Amino acid sequence: MGSSGEELEVKFLAPDLAQAAGRLQALGAELAQPRQYEVNLRFDTASGDLVRQRQVLRLRQDNAARLTFKGPGREVDGIQQRQELEFTVSDYAMAQRFLEALGYQVVWMYEKYRQTYTLKEVLVTLDEMPFGNFIEIEGQDGASIQAAAQQLGLDWGKRILVSYAALFEQARQVLGFSFRDLSFENFRELSVPAEVFASNTITRDGTSAKPLQI
Repeated sequence: MGSSGEELEVKFLAPDLAQAAGRLQALGAELAQPRQYEVNLRFDTASGDLVRQRQVLRLRQDNAARLTFKGPGREVDGIQQRQELEFTVSDYAMAQRFLEALGYQVVWMYEKYRQTYTLKEVLVTLDEMPFGNFIEIEGQDGASIQAAAQQLGLDWGKRILVSYAALFEQARQVLGFSFRDLSFENFRELSVPAEVFASNTITRDGTSAKPLQI
């Protein structure tokens, strides 16, 4: 997240994260966060007010507990940009109870393993998701993000500008999943072909529109 409270990022499918890590190390990137398990809870009202406004209220536990608000995403110079406000909380369980006391409820849970590198002025995260592996690049501007993608040998034309929630909804629509959560247990005996993320149509809120560019 930038100092202005704006998040600018793109994602790429990454079948081989070990190869990506080797490329980062060869480029002189510094390991900012070793591989870390995280669990994320998405909250909304019973009537889905936040999702209708394309807003995110999230509680995350990794090496700390973090509460995050995200505003609607928009495409700026080929990059996804959205407001992001995040801070740490001292007690993950109490933060969940606090949000529920305000009338919010957990509507979605997702897990990942994340490893983070600093490459010049950008952050590059290697994400192991239950349905596939991804590289996420976050920076202060589109030029630095695109330059990092080029250094990593990533095809800019296959960048992803939507959230993991939208990608999960894409997979759910195509493959007919009945479960709610993006957990490693739910995908223990399932695999999602990369083609699934390009075979349907999707927007940032998971509804049908133009083909997803990945």
